[in-house]
Amino acid sequence: MGKLWSGRFDKESSSLLDEFNASLPFDKKLYKQDIKGSTAHAKMLARQGILSKDEYKSIKNGLKAIQKEIEAGKFEFKIKDEDIHMAIESRLTENIGDAGKKLHTARSRNDQVALDFRLYVLENSTDISKSLKKVIKTILKISKKHTDTLIPGMTHLQHAQPLNFAFHLLAYAQMFKRDIERFESSIKRNNISPIGCAALAGTPHNIDRDFTAKELGFKFPSGNCLDTVSDRDFALEILFNIATMFMHISRLCEELILWSSYEFKFITFSDEYSTGSSIMPQKKNPDVAELLRGKSGRVYGNLISLMTVMKGLPLAYNKDTQEDKEGVFDSVETSMISLKILNESLKTMQIHKDNMDKATKVGHLSATDLADYLVQKNIVSFRDAHFITGKVVNLADKLDKDMSELNIKELQKIDKRIEKDVLSFLNLRNSMNARNSFGGTSTKSTKKQLKEFKKWLKQGSK
Repeated sequence: MGKLWSGRFDKESSSLLDEFNASLPFDKKLYKQDIKGSTAHAKMLARQGILSKDEYKSIKNGLKAIQKEIEAGKFEFKIKDEDIHMAIESRLTENIGDAGKKLHTARSRNDQVALDFRLYVLENSTDISKSLKKVIKTILKISKKHTDTLIPGMTHLQHAQPLNFAFHLLAYAQMFKRDIERFESSIKRNNISPIGCAALAGTPHNIDRDFTAKELGFKFPSGNCLDTVSDRDFALEILFNIATMFMHISRLCEELILWSSYEFKFITFSDEYSTGSSIMPQKKNPDVAELLRGKSGRVYGNLISLMTVMKGLPLAYNKDTQEDKEGVFDSVETSMISLKILNESLKTMQIHKDNMDKATKVGHLSATDLADYLVQKNIVSFRDAHFITGKVVNLADKLDKDMSELNIKELQKIDKRIEKDVLSFLNLRNSMNARNSFGGTSTKSTKKQLKEFKKWLKQGSK
């Protein structure tokens, strides 16, 4: 049997063209979506009297048999079929005869591929969101144990103010929450059915696009067929959402890598998720975190690639959009394994509270508290308080002490108006807990943030 479109041509296409033109080697991943869409389309055609009940039944059973054949590894994918759509239709016609030839009534490969790909993107957006929620739950579980564990907060990678470790981790939970909200927003926005648009202009057949949309779980059919068959915004959105998520993963991994070094020694990765060196026996490398950090470049590339493909395309469908799938498949698969191993790495890592605590005693983390004290006591303006505090920091450096370790006599060498109660302000734990404003780092505020996260997760599971 020749190609389904071969009636127009006198000569068969070359084997080189078959190899270059075919998307079957990669779009065969869409077989489930293609069979689901074809079954719904056939059901609508029968409901509208375009197919007989017997023809619909034959098509439905034939498609089920093909799915079993594919999943059993017995289906022969032939490069001459070009894509998964024609591969399934050819096999269906081979198995059930002329009824199989009627399946393509009132549709085109243009709306068919738009449907299959959209279903894939929506399904995997949901799956990625679920995996992200698992990571958030792990972060919350760790955070619950460390709402009072001190860690140096940094700006410019320099010690700035004391935080608690849970507060620091919850910053990443917030990032991942926004990622989930982006995926959910994309799902809602792109939950529209392309099927029935045919090649670009709709169809003269008496179809019911509302029925097919409902049958496939879409909110409603798309509103303009010309736009629909050439639209790949939904694919760009999942690529952007994944790229943004990996930017957040990369930032977390950068800190985990730093924290696992001897210079910090805040955490130790489990042996299960570490590697060694081929030459240096003492090495324990954070390769999982480094690979996760590196994956960001890969998924960024997939996003830019599709944006470049789409930027100059006239309406409607163009073969260029065959380049839309491999990058999405790659980013989705990269996301799923990456989120799984990130979650396991976090669950199994050791946290060294004592080393975090020691690190807070370096860098004068309570300097801002002294400036705030001088202002609150109406001793000086903030700008003068900033200058006085700088003098205190200079003195502490000369005495080889952290500012929080200075006694009242030493502080009064700089300014006699400083009173003994300042020592409470300079205490690092008090400094952390003083930041009790909404969203702040105090233990009390952090526990509120944990409570809000748990509430959000519970609402999302309903």
